[in-house]
Amino acid sequence: MITAALVCPLEFGVGRSPWSQVLVLGALYVACEWLVRRQALSAAGGVETQTRWTAFFPVLLAAATLLRPGAAALVPVLGAVLAPAEPPRALRRAWNAAQLALAACAAAEVFDATGGSSELTQRQFPEVLGPTLLAALAFCLVTALLVGGIRVAAERADPYTVWRGALLRSLLPCLGYGLIGLMMAVLWSSYGGLAAVLVLLPLTVSSWVYVQFQQEEAAHQATVSALVQAVEIKDEYTRGHSERVSRASVLMARELRMAEERVASLRVAGVLHDIGKLGVPTRVLRKNGPLTDDEHEAVQLHPTFGHEMVRGIGFLGEAREGILHHHERMDGRGYPSGLTGEEIPEFARVIAVADAFDSMTSTRSYRRGRPVTEAVVELERCAGSQFDPVMVEALVRAVRRHGWQPAAPTAADEAAPDLPLGIREPRRPAGAGAGGGAAPGTPGTPGSGASGVKNAATRVAR
Repeated sequence: MITAALVCPLEFGVGRSPWSQVLVLGALYVACEWLVRRQALSAAGGVETQTRWTAFFPVLLAAATLLRPGAAALVPVLGAVLAPAEPPRALRRAWNAAQLALAACAAAEVFDATGGSSELTQRQFPEVLGPTLLAALAFCLVTALLVGGIRVAAERADPYTVWRGALLRSLLPCLGYGLIGLMMAVLWSSYGGLAAVLVLLPLTVSSWVYVQFQQEEAAHQATVSALVQAVEIKDEYTRGHSERVSRASVLMARELRMAEERVASLRVAGVLHDIGKLGVPTRVLRKNGPLTDDEHEAVQLHPTFGHEMVRGIGFLGEAREGILHHHERMDGRGYPSGLTGEEIPEFARVIAVADAFDSMTSTRSYRRGRPVTEAVVELERCAGSQFDPVMVEALVRAVRRHGWQPAAPTAADEAAPDLPLGIREPRRPAGAGAGGGAAPGTPGTPGSGASGVKNAATRVAR
């Protein structure tokens, strides 16, 4: 609304804007947004999700070529006014309209400044392509700057990583939308608004395809959640642990400036890193006492079990290697493969640090969680031998930037002994050391393969 108040005087002052075009384009944008939102609501089971309706950005870019800057900015604002929503969705929709209004205004200003004309004729081709692409670039830059700025402020994320990712994801689509918007503007100028609407028909189909993709993504997320819930039911130690490891891994990934696609994959790897515990006998996981050699070997095989379980799930991608190797050590004394240094996949090195950090800071019935500062000191002590120093430093930076809230202890945990780090923990549940495996400084048993999985499982099951 503030945006509208700023741009309206510009248009009223000059008195040259075709208000019928503003109203028609605004109504068209509302209709397009309503159509896509209905499809998204259907895909999400009736729950409105935070979705960017980028499939209909050509309407806004067509407005940038047909209208003066202030009038172009009113098109998405009109959409926010006419589209009803309940708080807090209404506030979010108003924000979306405001940032799109500013982007449309900037695009129209660039189009005019670079020689573009709203009177589009055949003689202006191909010269008009340059102003159109520059206008689309301005639209992309403004939206990336504003949306990225919100993320930087809300999540304390690294500005370079956020803005670089936003630009890389939106640059090519915005340039394509600019050309489609130019096509709409040409048809509008030559044959009227009805002909321009025909351009949106293939975009309607593409938005439907995108909604199907969202449904597939939701199914993937439901699969991951079901697997995590199964592990938490079987092993109480992992309750909430997987989500915290995932969160710490994502914070570290942002400090390492990973691409957003890899961050999303790492998030899943962190959630599923202990999925292999489904293959470990429940009595072993819940045993309150020292483990036999066979039981200890069976617990150490949970990364291999996990990899076998998720190997056929195609959408996990790089996450599978993180699940398999998150108990490897830099000095080669980890498991299951005894990898060293850079041989260990990057995802696994990230999860190993996040896993140990959450374990040390979480209170259990057999020992109290340690303060964050003590856990960081322990990680730094083990950097180079057990953990990758780069990953440890990434965690330290993330904790300093965002803070860390350990798991709240339950009533049963209040009587837990206060053991300093490095002291052997008496009668602890199986697999409840740092990260659910070996505590910092404790080597594993490398070299266990598929045959080891079968043999250990057979011996423990007897």
